[in-house]
Amino acid sequence: MSKLLIGIHGSTGRVGRVLIENLQNDKDALIACLHAIDEFGFAAPKEVKKTNSLEELFNLSGVVIDFTSPLGTEALLKYAITNPKPLIIGTTGLNGAQIALLKEAARKMPILYSTNMSLGVAVLNRLVEIASEKLRDFDIEIVEQHHRLKKDAPSGTALTLGEYAAKARGLELDKVRVSGRDGMTGQRSKDEIAIFALRGGDVVGRHTVGFYNNGEFIELNHTATSRDTFAKGAIHAAKWIINQPNGQYSISDCLEG
Repeated sequence: MSKLLIGIHGSTGRVGRVLIENLQNDKDALIACLHAIDEFGFAAPKEVKKTNSLEELFNLSGVVIDFTSPLGTEALLKYAITNPKPLIIGTTGLNGAQIALLKEAARKMPILYSTNMSLGVAVLNRLVEIASEKLRDFDIEIVEQHHRLKKDAPSGTALTLGEYAAKARGLELDKVRVSGRDGMTGQRSKDEIAIFALRGGDVVGRHTVGFYNNGEFIELNHTATSRDTFAKGAIHAAKWIINQPNGQYSISDCLEG
């Protein structure tokens, strides 16, 4: 059986580099093409095609994995709309217009978009949803920690966790989210879901969702100790997405695959 040909959009980034390492030892998939928006500042495998052209990336790849920037993902989606190709998108910090573009593109091709490609976080999302629904009288607070270089806050993963928690209680996260407290803020409201961001050092990623009540509390935690977990999750998703019909998917959808 032939191997799945995977193209990497954002191959010079932190996750892109780890994807390259993982695919060099994968028994079911291999690197079809490495794409960079600017210059290649590292020694990529000599036998692999390197390009700045989206056309070449798409022509050589069976599926494309994207870990870039919101603008990089936007350019990718605009090209893909007229040149459909299964996509795995792990870029965080997308704005409303970019999310709308992703939804439009997903009508023409299968796209798995997730703010965190870790399979452990996919399980955490489900646990948060269950806990939020069952523990309705508990207050929900979310804390996320990342390295000093991360540009968006709070993290996309923390927002997704908040969305799972809010949905389980029939709430809209945008209407109940609190992103900071300072001074005389008054008593905590029953429905609010607080999300706080910590930045420092080289922390890959840590997310804690706490459910607090009088006399007891539960904290669900996930810690990424290496970007390897994101790369492995994205490759797992790429193998899954090629057999799916057009539409938008999340990492939770391929959890059983």
